[in-house]
Amino acid sequence: MDIAYLVTPLLTWITVGPIKFLINSIRARKWAFNLVGNGGFPSNHSAVVSSMATLIALREGIGHPAFGAAVTLCFIVIIDANSLRQHVGRQAAAINRLAEGKPGHKWLRERMGHTVVEICGGLATGIALGHLVHAVFGRG
Repeated sequence: MDIAYLVTPLLTWITVGPIKFLINSIRARKWAFNLVGNGGFPSNHSAVVSSMATLIALREGIGHPAFGAAVTLCFIVIIDANSLRQHVGRQAAAINRLAEGKPGHKWLRERMGHTVVEICGGLATGIALGHLVHAVFGRG
């Protein structure tokens, strides 16, 4: 196995997490440990799948079946991040309002999905990191 295909998603995940943490901390004006996870800028999931699609495109070409599979995965992740998870967050907010003050209710996380800007930030970061890994590791 070419190590670049393993390094790319790991490097992307490790890079985007601290970026998201710092941006959330600046916005909240305090350390935002409670905001780590789903949601926020840039989208970690979009970055990871786009970095792999970029690496595959650069190494194998856009005509390779693996690139088609990677782009399909990108679309699924983006649609999930923008649509489904935002709906889940809205439902959590409604449940939290209805159950507020009731014994035994555990507060549900409301920030789940991504905005289009957060997804675009993830895509741009992933594409950049895919290019970086390709430049560092060469053709393999």
